[in-house]
Amino acid sequence: MITKDAAPSFSLRPATDDDLNLIRDLEVKIQTAPWTRDHFQAELEKEYSRILVLTDDETDSLIAGYICYWLLDEAEIQTVGVDLPYRGMGFGSTLVRRAIREALRADFGRVRLEVRKSNESAIQMYQKIGFAIARVHKSFYSNGEDAYVMEIDLSGRTSVEF
Repeated sequence: MITKDAAPSFSLRPATDDDLNLIRDLEVKIQTAPWTRDHFQAELEKEYSRILVLTDDETDSLIAGYICYWLLDEAEIQTVGVDLPYRGMGFGSTLVRRAIREALRADFGRVRLEVRKSNESAIQMYQKIGFAIARVHKSFYSNGEDAYVMEIDLSGRTSVEF
């Protein structure tokens, strides 16, 4: 396991077509129902969709994590992933907080997401950031698992908080 002190430094940047194979490889490794490369490609082409990658500063070729979110009628996080060796280092929180800051700058009043009820570590991270469970979607996922719909109210908040 990589420790935070031993990890290379990472920076966030918008994803490009060149990143899609690496994002897809990571997605297959860590997600229960992974998106296809074409799914990520379609997101890159949507004006309201954003995909960010967390890449190493030295080579810009190692993707430790990614996030896809929409800034449309409402701000909605579509998917977040952090590679296994980099979990517990705050990278997931970094990705989510960046999406929240962008939603705030675009004057959205809240951000929402769905998360598997079984994904306790993600739920805890979202709650630590300030998300709350708004409701349950029964049998939301293809395997029949329920999802929590979680939201964070951004009213009266500033990007400095995130």
